[in-house]
Amino acid sequence: MRASTFLSLALSTVLGAQIPFGDLAAMDREEAQAIVKKADFAFQTRTQPVRVRVATMEKLFDHPHLGAAMWRYCQFVPRFYAFMHPDGSWSIDDTKGLTGRLRCVLVRPGFRVYLVEGRAESGRLKAPFAISARMAVAYRYWETPHGLETYLQTWTALDSAILGIAARPFQGYIRRRQDEFIAYINANIATFGQFAELDPREFHEPIKAEGDPVALREFETLFLKR
Repeated sequence: MRASTFLSLALSTVLGAQIPFGDLAAMDREEAQAIVKKADFAFQTRTQPVRVRVATMEKLFDHPHLGAAMWRYCQFVPRFYAFMHPDGSWSIDDTKGLTGRLRCVLVRPGFRVYLVEGRAESGRLKAPFAISARMAVAYRYWETPHGLETYLQTWTALDSAILGIAARPFQGYIRRRQDEFIAYINANIATFGQFAELDPREFHEPIKAEGDPVALREFETLFLKR
């Protein structure tokens, strides 16, 4: 066995062990294992501490409809909208060709596993063709004296084997971009989480004015009713 092949197998084994497959429902386990096995990329990243409580972040994790409304109010880009589905999964859409569907398939204190389907339409990521991918994400988060810290492991299987091969020379660039994007998303969520902790009234009127009854109901229940 070539050394590079052995190292790839060893890496996959170590990373794969971070998802407790045995604790997933049968169909979720099958999907997660398929993604990890066929992954074109497997990355790990750890974010810098941010001053927000785990309990507040979990409110936002569990209410993506509300989280998207708060994201829009803060004018972060891209401008996301969230949609809930009857099976408990939820979608995000920036209305410009970038969409994703997420399912949280395991929740433990400080730990979640997500299965994600993402798609970028032609031209959205500066590619002349549409790109689709499936991801398995192991997400750990905890509080420290310096604030909330997170650690993510992601496995991405692209929809095209040819695309996966073509992208391999750019793994270092893709890894950096992923780290930057995850840090950006996490920092932004933590920012409006902090604001909601300090003065939830700042978000109340803008969410009411936007006219989304689901986001408004969730916000009032989570942040205004004591």
